Amino acid sequence: MKGTKVVVYGLSTEGYAIASQMAIKGADVYIIDESTPSAISLKAEIAKTYPNVSSLREDEPLLVLEPIDVAISKAQYLFFTPRIRKTGQDTKTEIHSKFKDAVTSMKKNSSVIFAVPTGFGGNNENISLLEHVTGFEIGKHVSYFYYPLEDHTEQPKVIGSFNGKEDPKLSELLTAGKKTKKFVAISSSEHFHAINILSRFSSLCSILEVCKYAQDKTTKRDLSSDDFQEMFLDNMVSGLFDLKSLGSSFEGANTMMYLINGGVKGIDGYIKRLIDEIRQTLKKNDLKASKTKIALSWTLDQHSMRGDKIEMLDNLTSKLRDYIGDVEAYEDPNFDLFHSDKTTIVVACSKPDFDHIEKTKQDSNLIIVKANPLCEVIQ
Repeated sequence: MKGTKVVVYGLSTEGYAIASQMAIKGADVYIIDESTPSAISLKAEIAKTYPNVSSLREDEPLLVLEPIDVAISKAQYLFFTPRIRKTGQDTKTEIHSKFKDAVTSMKKNSSVIFAVPTGFGGNNENISLLEHVTGFEIGKHVSYFYYPLEDHTEQPKVIGSFNGKEDPKLSELLTAGKKTKKFVAISSSEHFHAINILSRFSSLCSILEVCKYAQDKTTKRDLSSDDFQEMFLDNMVSGLFDLKSLGSSFEGANTMMYLINGGVKGIDGYIKRLIDEIRQTLKKNDLKASKTKIALSWTLDQHSMRGDKIEMLDNLTSKLRDYIGDVEAYEDPNFDLFHSDKTTIVVACSKPDFDHIEKTKQDSNLIIVKANPLCEVIQ
């Protein structure tokens, strides 16, 4: 383990988390910020001092740098964890372009670990691209693994491996404590990830659809005492990138596409309901659009691999502006709401944002809309 040479391509939250974990274990880790020409040496003491990318960027400690191609050429393990910000059809193009940049300087007998979620067959495309760019044959000259990182702290239980071949050193790098990772065929790991994502969205959409029918006060009150009222838009959107990636694997109508589209439409339907609730709030309070300000409070992780939450906030802002001109998105919970001459409706898009607003509110003009399954309004 000690001295194992690792490069993590992508200074994302997920990339930094596994890079820190491996550095603390004694691996020789470099992490690449795609926007700079250098790879950063991540020592154990740096990883212990800075728990996340934001804290590292804010403090800007002096770090050892190395040219990207030199760092990658020395790597035994290359992790691919870039920040993806394109949407729709452009997503795959951006991923392939960055993957090509990442693997160009790879040397024989090294391993690449693809950590971006992909749909069925996505890894076959990656392997073809890798072989084309490097001239190496997978399984013979270099190794390929699939390890789709979640956008929260939990890491996958299995590692997808070409031909299902095990790599004890890689397992040790990625495990905490005495547990070891299970290696499975790449197609199997794609299926495991698909089951996780579809299960999550099936459960979520069931909650969203049922809550839509809770109209009377008693039902709303009883439902709001349940655990899922702690679920906010921030939680709902988690994994939407993965769901859409899975959807790009299929054409035509089948049950799988029905489940995938159901998840996407469930989120779209919820956004429409949230906007309707805000409009109803204006009507109930006799508020004129010109005298009302909408503040969307959603503290986002700007360093996440996925850009789906950033995209969702942009879409929500844009749709609300069709009804009310003064709509502002706040990605820092410490924004100042209390000098406006307008009535302010604050939409809390995550639990930490809601808790912070509750703690700091001091204005009777403030109306809070909780972006949870019940779209609760607090006045």
